[in-house]
Amino acid sequence: MSMTAIVDLAGIGATVVLYVLIALSALQLALIVERAIVFVRSRGALAKKVVAVGEANAYRGPAAAGELMKAAVIEDKLAAERGLAVLGTLGNNAPFIGLFGTVLGIIHTVAGMSQSGSAQASREVMGGISEALIATAVGLMVALPAVAAFNAFSRALKTRALAAEAAASELLARIQTTTDIVSITKKAA
Repeated sequence: MSMTAIVDLAGIGATVVLYVLIALSALQLALIVERAIVFVRSRGALAKKVVAVGEANAYRGPAAAGELMKAAVIEDKLAAERGLAVLGTLGNNAPFIGLFGTVLGIIHTVAGMSQSGSAQASREVMGGISEALIATAVGLMVALPAVAAFNAFSRALKTRALAAEAAASELLARIQTTTDIVSITKKAA
């Protein structure tokens, strides 16, 4: 492969990187909106579901009810976490994808400058470098909202899980107290 072919490929690669970043931005936006809708609609539902599972299985005893409530928390956490790994990955890697596009663009620009050798070259270089830096800027524009959304959703999920676990602990205490009272009553009779 000749050097000219590699330089041409770098120019094409820089453009492809921009399109990839735009596509990732659209994916990210759709995922953020979808997760936001899910989180808003399910506000308070986790604790209610966990308590409902515990109440429905209280007759099995505190140990069984507790395990079933833990399972309900885990199931809901897994469902709520869907897509968060994509946001985390985008947040961590979009700047590198943008930087890759910038490097490819600069390779293409510098190679073009070395071939032209004219006084016009400095303007071409500045224009080429500014175009190449756009990829880094777009990469950051994709990464920042992804990181912010990932952190917000992770925090909300942690808060909801803790609230559900607290509700489960409270219910288990009541089930245990009821079991103890029934046990004491049977012994006294």
